[in-house]
Amino acid sequence: MYNTVLIIHSWLRVIILVLAVVVLFKSLMGWLNKGSYTKGDNALSASFVGFIHLQALLGFTLYFFLSPITTSAMKNFGAAMKNSAVRYWAVEHILIMLIGLVVAQIGRSKAKKLTDSTAKHKTSFIFFTIAIVLIVGGIFAGAASRPWFRM
Repeated sequence: MYNTVLIIHSWLRVIILVLAVVVLFKSLMGWLNKGSYTKGDNALSASFVGFIHLQALLGFTLYFFLSPITTSAMKNFGAAMKNSAVRYWAVEHILIMLIGLVVAQIGRSKAKKLTDSTAKHKTSFIFFTIAIVLIVGGIFAGAASRPWFRM
């Protein structure tokens, strides 16, 4: 089960990154061109944040139940903190990703409450950019400790 969830978790990041490119481009164009915020924009935004939530759910499943790395780290957290690869998985990755998720969710919530389309696009672009920078940083920060990273 561990390998299956890990593979799904790994490939889901591709969907999130593709959605991020689309959402960021549409938000930037909507903001700069003062375009209307359409149902399509709302659906893309909801999909982007929804897939991040799904990714977090899979990540939590790995973190708390399936991963031999984090399970081992929890048994001796002090020793885990001395090993950079284990520390990355036990603390850094989950923390960075959680912050990215929270930023994306805040951006989505703030944009939904706004009435001006340009402000919705601007808010989405700013918050989603911060979120995706954090997420991409969290993905690549530990790439050296993952031989399977290269798909």
